[in-house]
Amino acid sequence: MLTSAIRQSCKTAAWLLLFAIAILSLVPPSYRPVTMISHGFEHLIVFLLMGLAFGLGYANRSILVTLLLIGFVGLVEIAQLCVPGRHARMADFLIDALAVCVGVASAHFASRHEPDVMTEK
Repeated sequence: MLTSAIRQSCKTAAWLLLFAIAILSLVPPSYRPVTMISHGFEHLIVFLLMGLAFGLGYANRSILVTLLLIGFVGLVEIAQLCVPGRHARMADFLIDALAVCVGVASAHFASRHEPDVMTEK
């Protein structure tokens, strides 16, 4: 089992990622940092990490976390319609939603198959 401190760290990282994603998704394009990796891969990585962090932080609520994160992804895409120079893309939504699902599922399976350190000798 993950220790309480690790779980709390995952929760903190998850919420920081969520807020960073929301802010960077809703600022004008000129304020958005540009990386050298492709747009799709950039989305895949950051949303996978957020799904993984939420999945580890809230391990007993995988289904609820997954549904809420998919809702968040949709909300962020729709909210971009209100920001000049930004636009909602179905491809971004699908990549982001898939990434959070894979992240939460990976955390779920990793924590379920984690050896119990209390019973090992």
